[in-house]
Amino acid sequence: MTYCAACGARLTKAAGPDPDDRHWVCPTCGRAYYRSAKPCAGALIEQDGAVLLVRRNIAPFRDHWDIPGGYLHETEHPADGARREVREETGLRVELTQLLGIFLDRYGSNDSYTFNVYYRARPVGGTLQPADDAAEACWFAAAALPTPIAFPGHIPQVLAVWQAAVAANPHPDPAADSTLAVHLMDEPV
Repeated sequence: MTYCAACGARLTKAAGPDPDDRHWVCPTCGRAYYRSAKPCAGALIEQDGAVLLVRRNIAPFRDHWDIPGGYLHETEHPADGARREVREETGLRVELTQLLGIFLDRYGSNDSYTFNVYYRARPVGGTLQPADDAAEACWFAAAALPTPIAFPGHIPQVLAVWQAAVAANPHPDPAADSTLAVHLMDEPV
């Protein structure tokens, strides 16, 4: 953002003691604009000890292997977003079985950051058919993951955490995992 949405003046970088505080301020009206990571969700879909990855059909990292997932809608819970993104990219309906973790990264080479929530999941319906921004979808054994991998700032780490999770608990029971509870507000603010 370069100009103030309220008055149109050119924004200036706010001076502060914390170099990671990357916000801008309008010198005319004083309105502050904070940079935040964009929320994303995805799912590591498991079947017979393998994980389903998709080959990206868009930049950044076109033709690299990725975990099905993407940006959340404005009022969408990460669990719902993960299921939606999986359906859009693979044609599969999934049941989330466990929260895998939360990872931060940059989106490509730009200065935009992502806040990524990943789940373990298993297919419960649909037909595997890559679509949306996925050119291909393939199953890979935990010990035989493909290259090149998209988003090297966090996807290799996510896959390593997934490999450890599968080794520790090959068949998670979603009923026993309270992290899968979806808590929604009654009405958007």
